[in-house]
Amino acid sequence: MSLTSYEQARAIAAFAQDKLATDVVLLEMGPVCSYTDYFVICTGQNARQTKSIWDEVQTRMKKEHGLLPRSTAIDADASWIVGDFLDVVLHVFTPEARDFYRLEDLWGDVPQETIEAVAAS
Repeated sequence: MSLTSYEQARAIAAFAQDKLATDVVLLEMGPVCSYTDYFVICTGQNARQTKSIWDEVQTRMKKEHGLLPRSTAIDADASWIVGDFLDVVLHVFTPEARDFYRLEDLWGDVPQETIEAVAAS
């Protein structure tokens, strides 16, 4: 059974949180753009963690759901990683890059859902 775009976004958010991503937000993009349904935005504390978050999401989406990103973009210092899963686009930022690009403000008119941190087991 394939996942809905919302289920994909929630799975991506959960996998990112498993690698300690913070400030995880889903933006419902369907009403304002035609190329994706959701953005998942999250923060890693440094470039090493952003890469680790991305690796976890990519590996687990493939293993658990058979989904691979259509494209990936990683800036030179890994302060912003974008993974395009078509229905969902993941943005992993360092704190400085997230403050600079402010995607939540840029797309402030779309519905947003903050994903609360999952308690460690």
